[in-house]
Amino acid sequence: MSTGAIIGVAVAILAALVILAIVLRPAMQRKKLRDRFGPEYDRAVTESESRSAAEKELAEREHRHSEFDLKPLSQTAQDSYRRHWATVQAKFVDSPESAISDADRLVTDLMAERGYPTEGYEAQLSVLSVEHAKTLEHYRKAHDISERQEIGEASTEDLRTAMVHYRELFTDLLEHGAETRANTREATRKEKSDV
Repeated sequence: MSTGAIIGVAVAILAALVILAIVLRPAMQRKKLRDRFGPEYDRAVTESESRSAAEKELAEREHRHSEFDLKPLSQTAQDSYRRHWATVQAKFVDSPESAISDADRLVTDLMAERGYPTEGYEAQLSVLSVEHAKTLEHYRKAHDISERQEIGEASTEDLRTAMVHYRELFTDLLEHGAETRANTREATRKEKSDV
């Protein structure tokens, strides 16, 4: 085989690899977003005008999220929050409406202490979706019941359900997320340096 033919084959192979990389990149990005956001990915796609618009929004959430200085809680702070939660749960027996308001406030306080923004429910959902997507639906359901409770349309059983939903997000915020954040940042840096 002549040198020209070898160069031609090498160029063709290189071109094929470049085209393959261009074609596979969106699929790899989609898988990464699906893995990261779980059910929130499907929700975003359903609510968006297109898959690419939803994926762009999720990538923007990741970017905004990376700008926050999220921090793990000390063991003392975790214990304090657990005691507060136990108090709120105990209060439910005598005053379910008040306990639900307290549970919502405690979740918001925990978010603030961890470093999440707490202004506006929609903004909270957006930011929480990055590291807490698996429990985000619990927060939505609890919030929905809380709003119904404010206008007198939630039963005691609904309020009990809201309490369970708040507890799921509370536990996730308390115990997970920040510990892996340094690892997530390092993995993101590595991905960018590999590209």
